Amino acid sequence: MFDSLSKGLSGLINRLTTGTSVDKKAVEEILVDMKKILLQSDVDIKLADELIARIRKKTLEEKLPAGMTLREHVLKTIYDELVVLLGSQAVGLLGKKRILFVGLFGSGKTTTVAKLARYLQKQGLKSALVALDYHRPAAPQQLEQLGKQIGVPVHINLKKDPYEAAKEGLQKFVKYDTIIFDTAGRNALDKELADELKKLGEQIKPDEVLLVIPADLGKVARVQAEEFHKLVGVTGVIISKMDGTAKAGGALAATSVTNAKVKFIGVGEKIDQFELYDPKRFVSRLLGLGDIESLLEKAKEAELKPETAEKMLEGKFTLQDFLEQIESLGKMGSFGSIMKMIPGLGGKIPEEMLEAQESKMKNFRVIIQSMTKQERENPSTINQSRIKRIAKGSGRTEAEVRELLNQYENAKKLMKSMGGAAGLQRGQFKNLAKQFGFKF
Repeated sequence: MFDSLSKGLSGLINRLTTGTSVDKKAVEEILVDMKKILLQSDVDIKLADELIARIRKKTLEEKLPAGMTLREHVLKTIYDELVVLLGSQAVGLLGKKRILFVGLFGSGKTTTVAKLARYLQKQGLKSALVALDYHRPAAPQQLEQLGKQIGVPVHINLKKDPYEAAKEGLQKFVKYDTIIFDTAGRNALDKELADELKKLGEQIKPDEVLLVIPADLGKVARVQAEEFHKLVGVTGVIISKMDGTAKAGGALAATSVTNAKVKFIGVGEKIDQFELYDPKRFVSRLLGLGDIESLLEKAKEAELKPETAEKMLEGKFTLQDFLEQIESLGKMGSFGSIMKMIPGLGGKIPEEMLEAQESKMKNFRVIIQSMTKQERENPSTINQSRIKRIAKGSGRTEAEVRELLNQYENAKKLMKSMGGAAGLQRGQFKNLAKQFGFKF
């Protein structure tokens, strides 16, 4: 997600924090490079110029705050100004019952509807979906399949009438916490779409109107947000497909300066790859400063078992425990996205190395699943003949089975050398461990 912008900005921050000295000339060089990075990520040139001007004024023209070095002041100012540019603060959907989704054709709107329903489901809310898109072939069926996937009911009007569907959905799901309406999209905001959306808005009287914009629209997203806002009173924006373009910076910056704030972002194709948009956390990740809060939240959602984690820390885990951790990590997202949340690691580990390790972990999962229960609990029993059988059963090579066993042993040794759970009592790890609920 946001790779080009993140790598560029985190590189600048690394220069700022590790440079031998920071003076006016060094700050000017950083600002020049920062503008180039923003423009390459499709941020509007006017917005980029205004941002750089504010940072320059605060760091080079105004008096340095008491107790801060220029280096520290520049870092904090860059962070603060990027947060303002990209939205200032998180805006949720508390207490919203009727949610109307709008967007252009190809924006990923229908999938995003299901992602939001899944997100609300995790918050303990009972949601239902209503199909109002009867222009795109099989759109209602797509919504129905997504609803089945997450266990959420979907209403479809047999006559393919969006107005009747809206009326029926309101009556059918009156006892649900949230009703989400999926409207039709178009290749452009034409008169037919405009009239239909306006009538549906008047009929449904939504508490929230969410516009889905694909990140690859870049700075053009601002125009779309403003046009839809005039038509149906957009109250929030969801940026989809954040993981597949370098233009996401433009989309975020453009919509964040309108009255329709970005509320959520889609960071992958899977249903669970959907996040509340929090500018402060987001900018922290962009700058390579990590995001421990989001990491912990993802760990909780993935249901990482504290007791298994404790065994891992003590170096007393089995291959079955190892398998559980692999599966839990898979639920948290890609290795790359997890690394960005760990302070100091974002962007420093080569992408190809992360992808290779992620592929290995998938293979390890298959290999462990091909073992007997006894072999998983007691890996020391795995001899050459068992390796041969496991390789054949998993469809992997004998060398890959041996690599798994070697990595497993090395991981145990590493954890033991770190002092296990007692090691977490020291330094910054102590608070992190407590948040996972570890008991010492």
